[in-house]
Amino acid sequence: MNLKEIQHLVEIINASNLDEVIIKEGESEITLRRNSSKAQTIFQPAPAVQPVQRAAAPEQPVAAPAAAPAEDLLEIRSPIVGTFYSAPSPDSPAFVKNGDRVKPGDVLCIIEAMKLMNEIESEVSGAIVDVLVENGQPVEYNQVLFRVKP
Repeated sequence: MNLKEIQHLVEIINASNLDEVIIKEGESEITLRRNSSKAQTIFQPAPAVQPVQRAAAPEQPVAAPAAAPAEDLLEIRSPIVGTFYSAPSPDSPAFVKNGDRVKPGDVLCIIEAMKLMNEIESEVSGAIVDVLVENGQPVEYNQVLFRVKP
């Protein structure tokens, strides 16, 4: 694909209501995502009558990613947006796991961004207390990845 074709595809996506398109051509792959920083919130008035209670379904535990960490723990955050990988390859062991001791310069994980593998290194010494992201999960800039006890 040449630049004009890609620009044309971007124009088509901008004119549509699609949020993401993946195009594969031979061994090449292009992913186009709409970068929408505007969140839409729809407010509906509260119902005047209480709805009928449904049969209780088993509740799934809800993770609290924004939970306040213990005061003595340091947070290691993502420096970029991308996909989190805990190991250098699918058949390799994870770089770190809970209880592992790390020092500055130790590789903690890889974050893939735009087909580039970025090794994320520790800047602190201590023991990994929490690994907050699962392998293959997308991460945002400044998202907490690990908690370390110094």
